[in-house]
Amino acid sequence: MSELPPGWMISRVGDAFDMQLGKMLSKEASAGVEQRCYLTNKNVQWNRLDFDAINFMSFDSAEREKFRLVRGDLLVTEGGEVGRTAMWEEERGECYFQKSLHRLRSRGEIDPRFMLHYMHYAARRRMFTDSVGQTSIAHLPQDKFAKHLIMHPVDLAVQRRIVAAIDSVAEVARGIEASIAKLRVTRSAVIDSLLGSFDWSNRLSDVLEGPIRNGFSPVESASWTGVQMLGLGCLTPEGFRADQLKYAPPSISPRHSAVLVDGDLLMSRANTRELVGLVGVYRGVGTPCIYPDLMMRLRPSRKSSAPFLAATLMATRARREIRSMAQGTSESMVKISAGAVKRIRIPLPGLEEQERILTASRIATERIESEITEMAKLRALKQGLVDDLLSGRVAVAAAGG
Repeated sequence: MSELPPGWMISRVGDAFDMQLGKMLSKEASAGVEQRCYLTNKNVQWNRLDFDAINFMSFDSAEREKFRLVRGDLLVTEGGEVGRTAMWEEERGECYFQKSLHRLRSRGEIDPRFMLHYMHYAARRRMFTDSVGQTSIAHLPQDKFAKHLIMHPVDLAVQRRIVAAIDSVAEVARGIEASIAKLRVTRSAVIDSLLGSFDWSNRLSDVLEGPIRNGFSPVESASWTGVQMLGLGCLTPEGFRADQLKYAPPSISPRHSAVLVDGDLLMSRANTRELVGLVGVYRGVGTPCIYPDLMMRLRPSRKSSAPFLAATLMATRARREIRSMAQGTSESMVKISAGAVKRIRIPLPGLEEQERILTASRIATERIESEITEMAKLRALKQGLVDDLLSGRVAVAAAGG
């Protein structure tokens, strides 16, 4: 803990908040009467609650008093990605929480939203590492969490000004995210409209040259070996981005069969159901580069350009088919096979028509990329602002609060 700035103090989590672990799930609770909805670890994301999957179990009157959420309660994940925090703001009606979550209820010394931002700051700086118990998975026991020290302004008004400064940047970020989402919808609508009039009876295999090849799965090297290796994150909804580059092991030479050439079409063959099948056209990164086994490489024939195939495979109709063919028991990891990919139906207009469609796609993508660049700058600004304000290095008034 660094030296205290003027007007700041140090508190223990257990002194500043009433702490409560949620109710343990059991067969009796699942089947009992008085069923109520409750939140689990999966519902708690950073700074938001995900209500896509809500579970129910029984709570008797004493348990309803003990485990019911009220506005301003913070929910903190006890296991998995420990410390992930969201605030309950009565988005739903009556709701409770499971034992996988800590509930923090402020005693008035620390503003809940200040603590919400602090938790993200602390987790990013790995402040909980010493408190995390390690059995089969990482977890944050309540007794250790209660002893965690928080540095904060004594004055609640100062805390709230810090929160307002951080939230103002976050509001701008949300606006950019909304703009990106709208642009993606518009781009899809444009591509869907342009492709809709063509015959979709062709198979992807009709326009490929040679076999579809899965990537290579070596253990990355700690030092430069002359060959780079892509990470799965280089495939985005906007296509290929030279990202997550790693050093390939010495056993991989620049002439290895997995080394890419400009114009290769890459597709993710394993990911979430929403992201599986993302495609991008590889463009050289300046050195020989291979791709991982979570991707597959496709080489188009002269019947179609790689950029056109990429745009087609990201069209709504193709994405729906790709998601339907993905196999897996968990939505967080599904796979598609080369054999299934070959059967994907595509349109096949002439090369001039392909270029006209690509022009429309390119214009929309450039606008999206511009917004993504602004978002990256804003996130860096926010991270610096959070670090300065929550460490007390910069007073909130000096930061424009």
